[in-house]
Amino acid sequence: MRHLTVIGGGLAGLTAAIAAAEAGVTVTLHEAHHTLGGRARTAPAPYRTNEGPHALYNGGPHWTWLQQRDLIGPLAPLPPLEGARLRLRYRGVLRRTPPFAMLKLLRPGIRRAPVDADFLTWAAELAGEEGARAAAHYCAVALFHHDPGALSAAFVQERLRRATKLPPEAHYPRGGWDSLVDRMAARAWNLGVRMETCSRVDTLPTGAPVIVATSLDAARRLLGDESLTWPSGRTALIDLAVRTRRGDAFAVSDLDAPGWIERFTAQDRTLAPAGEQLIQGQVPIGPHESRAAGVARAEQLLDLGLPGWRDRVTWRREAVADGRTGAVDPPGTSWRDRPAVDRGDGVYLAGDQVAAPGVLSEVSFTSALTAVSLALGRNTLDLEHA
Repeated sequence: MRHLTVIGGGLAGLTAAIAAAEAGVTVTLHEAHHTLGGRARTAPAPYRTNEGPHALYNGGPHWTWLQQRDLIGPLAPLPPLEGARLRLRYRGVLRRTPPFAMLKLLRPGIRRAPVDADFLTWAAELAGEEGARAAAHYCAVALFHHDPGALSAAFVQERLRRATKLPPEAHYPRGGWDSLVDRMAARAWNLGVRMETCSRVDTLPTGAPVIVATSLDAARRLLGDESLTWPSGRTALIDLAVRTRRGDAFAVSDLDAPGWIERFTAQDRTLAPAGEQLIQGQVPIGPHESRAAGVARAEQLLDLGLPGWRDRVTWRREAVADGRTGAVDPPGTSWRDRPAVDRGDGVYLAGDQVAAPGVLSEVSFTSALTAVSLALGRNTLDLEHA
């Protein structure tokens, strides 16, 4: 293989382009928008909001891959313990600690959850129904699904374990996700990757392997393959800037229903002007639930964690992320059952809803490396450590 085409300039597309170029392949990357980054874009100042919820976990092989190439860069530090103020809504009030029943599911040595059972049924046997529901709702921070208890027990357990790990695995690039995207783009450029923005591809090129690193919906349309579907979440998003006031919570997790709000400037003051705090709330909503209903639930969390926030608002934005928060696995399925990376005839998929392991953005990295290794006919492990 002498030439590879990559369609999509998000994290998956940039990873694929870098990995292939490092192997000596000539790469052309097409991005339909005028900027790279996909869903990892960050809005320009003064309010540097991410395009939807993101977190970069350090527990997967992608972290090593990024570190080896000096691509991670400065990370926003966790606020000091006295300023962290993580709060949990449980039975309608804020508390500092999770209910004891939920802690039963976090004990070391707990047995591995089955793939075939739903999480609520499995967890209720260990912690009771109330503890199981609280644990499932806490997982909204890494699932973005309106009913986590109905998903595969194995799928939810892994995310519960990693979302509650201490010290935390979740990290945020300082300055927003654009800083990571810019470093990856510079790496690709220095390797000779040709990156064409505002370049929408409607027909697959012929004569060379192609990696389609788009959303699954876009890949389905481009490839004309109706089998390219997989369930995802639907999430109401609210971004706020408020005037700073002492005592605001760093984050509030809703254990009564799925939902999470976080004050991102507690870690990274560069995301908003001096004297203001940038907050993002995400509340998973059902297929037929309105954005307004999700925003109303986010406002309830804000009322508890940031008293008087309504009188301090300087900027506000709302949106719905539908099918844009990664794959979720129903009972009886795992990542192996998702649409395969290898589509045949030299076409490969990469992204966060395809058959590759990992949590959140890890799936994009892993699937991209897998796609390149298949295109090159190489072992994935060799590629990751090249």
